[in-house]
Amino acid sequence: MTDTKYLLTDVDMALFLVNGYHVVELDLPAGLDEQISEKLDELTANPGDAITESVPELWQVVEHPQVRGALISLLGEDYAVNSHRHWHCKLPGSGDMQWHQDGTNDRGTTIDRLLGLYYPHAITADMGPTVIVPGTQFRNAPTDRMATYTNIRGQVPLTVPAGTFAITHYDLWHGTASNRSGVKRHMIKFLFNRTSGNSAPSWNHDPEALERERDWDARDKAQDAVNILSFGNPLGVSQSDHYKERIIRHACWQELMGNHEQQEARRF
Repeated sequence: MTDTKYLLTDVDMALFLVNGYHVVELDLPAGLDEQISEKLDELTANPGDAITESVPELWQVVEHPQVRGALISLLGEDYAVNSHRHWHCKLPGSGDMQWHQDGTNDRGTTIDRLLGLYYPHAITADMGPTVIVPGTQFRNAPTDRMATYTNIRGQVPLTVPAGTFAITHYDLWHGTASNRSGVKRHMIKFLFNRTSGNSAPSWNHDPEALERERDWDARDKAQDAVNILSFGNPLGVSQSDHYKERIIRHACWQELMGNHEQQEARRF
C-alpha cells in the first residue's frame, strides 16, 4: 500500500482532467539518474520492450512511491504496468517528430491508459524536448491532418530537470522538437493500464471539495477543483466547444469517484 502522502489531491486530479498531464520531479537515490543515463549511452541497439532488461535500474523509477501514488490516484490501486515500453533516443542533428496521438481518440470518459515519460538527465530547449499540447486529450484529429500542424498555441516543451517523470493521458497530442545540441536526448516511455473501475476515489479526496460555488470571476485563476473543472480552458476554445469539454470532464470525474450510475447528477 502506497503512503497516502504520495497520492494526488482533488486539485491535482482536476488539473489532470483539464490539461491531460501531471509532472513529478522524483526524489531518486543519489547517482541513479546518472547511472541510467550512462547505461543508455552505451547501448548500441534499441532493445524495445526489453529496455528494462538492459537497464534494470529503471524499475526503481517505475516503482518509486511518487510515481505509484500518482498512478494509483488516476488508475486505481490495482493498475498494471504494461509490457510495452520504449527507449526514445534523439541523436544530435535529428529532426522533429510530427504531432500525433498514441491512441484513437473518441472523446471517451474513462481514464484507462496512461503514458509515463522518464527523463534521466536534464532536458534543455535545444535537445529536442517532448512537446505536449494541454487540453487535447479529448480532441481527435486525423494523423495526416496533424502532420501539417507546426507550432500550436499553448504547447508546452518538457524542458525538465533530471529525474522527471511526466504522466500523460494516452490521447494527449505530443511530438518532439529537433535536437540542435551536441548530446543524445534520452526518454523512456512506459504504458500503464487500469484493470478495474473505481468504487470510490483512489486519491486524497476531500468530500467537501465539490461543495464550492462556481466563481465566474476566477476563470483561469481558479485554484479549487470546482472552478478548475468549470473554467479551465488551456486551448482557449469557443464557448460551445468548452461546454462539451466540461461535460466530458464531469463524466470522467464521476467515474473516478465511483459514481458510474450518477454521471449526469451534477454539471460543473
